[in-house]
Amino acid sequence: MTKITHCEPGSIEKQSFAIITSLLGDRAFPPEQEGIIKRTIHTSADFDYADNLRFGNDPVKAGVAALKKGCTVYTDTRMAFSGINQKNLTRFSCEKACYIDDPAVAKEAAERGVTRATVAMEKAMAQEGVKIFAIGNAPTALIALYQRIKEGGLRPDLIIGVPVGFVNVVESKELIMTLDIPYIVAEGRKGGSNIAAAIVNGLLLEAMKEA
Repeated sequence: MTKITHCEPGSIEKQSFAIITSLLGDRAFPPEQEGIIKRTIHTSADFDYADNLRFGNDPVKAGVAALKKGCTVYTDTRMAFSGINQKNLTRFSCEKACYIDDPAVAKEAAERGVTRATVAMEKAMAQEGVKIFAIGNAPTALIALYQRIKEGGLRPDLIIGVPVGFVNVVESKELIMTLDIPYIVAEGRKGGSNIAAAIVNGLLLEAMKEA
C-alpha cells in the first residue's frame, strides 16, 4: 500500500523544492537561473526544463530591472495572467495585462484573418511603458513580436517565449533566440501558460531578494 506523507500546508512547497534539489543531484546552474529553473520544474513536474530553458542576453538581470521600474507584464492567455502573483507584482508597482478576450481584438482578428494572439500582441506593443512579454500558448504572438522588433518598432525589456504545441512552436522560439534582446525560451515543443507564469513569478522572487 502506498504510504501518504503528512505535511503541514505551509511546508508543501518547501518540501517539493527539497525533493527537486535532491533529484537534480549534482547538477549545477548559474545562481541567477537556478530558482527559475526549479520553479518551472515545480510547476510542471518535468525535469526536462533543467535542460531546455535557454537564457539569452542576461535576461534575469533585465527582467528584475524591469520589475523594479514598475513594468507591465503582457500575457497571451488568461491562464498565464491569472498565474502571475498579483501580491508580488503590486510590491513593485507592476501591472499585468492580457487582451486576448477583448471583443475589439476578436473582431479585428476575424476581419483580418489572423489570430487573436497576433492582434492582442499588437495592442500590447502599442502601450507605453516598460514591458515584459510572457508568451505561453501562441507562437503567432512570438512571431508578431519578432517582426516588430526586426522592423525597429519595439525593444521590450524581456521576452519569455514558452508556447507549447506542434505548429510553428519550435520555429517561433528559434526566431526569438536570434534577437539581441533578453529572452528566456523553452527550446522545443514544451511549455505552456503555467510555465510562462512560473518564470515571471521566479523573476519576482529574484527581485524580492534584492529589494
